[in-house]
Amino acid sequence: MLAAFTGAGLSAAAGLNAYVPFLVVALVARFTDVLVLPPEFAWISSWPAIVVASVLLLSEVVLDKVAVVDHVNDAVGTFVRPATGGLIFAATSAASTYEAQSEFMARNPWVGVLLGIVTAGIVHAGKTVTRPVVNTTTAGLGTPVVSAMEDGLAVGLSLLAVFVPVLVAVGLLLLVLLGVLLRRRARAHRARRTGRNLRGASAAVDTDGRPAS
Repeated sequence: MLAAFTGAGLSAAAGLNAYVPFLVVALVARFTDVLVLPPEFAWISSWPAIVVASVLLLSEVVLDKVAVVDHVNDAVGTFVRPATGGLIFAATSAASTYEAQSEFMARNPWVGVLLGIVTAGIVHAGKTVTRPVVNTTTAGLGTPVVSAMEDGLAVGLSLLAVFVPVLVAVGLLLLVLLGVLLRRRARAHRARRTGRNLRGASAAVDTDGRPAS
């Protein structure tokens, strides 16, 4: 059960930022005994993997905070984030299997991959839909703020997933609340824009009811 919370938290974090949960798992596995990766996933904690992931994380952090550029970054993330979610869910599930000998996960390793892909994909889709709203409603000024919030949430979820998996539900709730907040902001923005359009159309009609030339 705890392995499921761990995988869910890490794959959800991957939906926000693909490289944060990867690095958390890699560093924890390399420097502690909290997470012991089985041989087939041991490469995740190798120095080459850590260095490459660190460089990619730096690029992600910078690009995701620039309006318009973040759309291109999200387009690339459509493939990277779900794939990372699947990998990390499978790796941590395999680590639990390796230690506790879970028969189900040992015989069905594809389950972890699928759950990770779906979880990360859902979170990524929410991020992709709401980000244009943020860019539009704030003229790009809110983009780095929301991006920093997402990065912080990705870090928090990843750490909770590894060290306190029973609290992952709290992190996921915060993620849902953030999505709801952004969705409400989008609806309010559309309502204001519709109101302005209606007022503009009314102003374009002259006193005898005919459209102004």
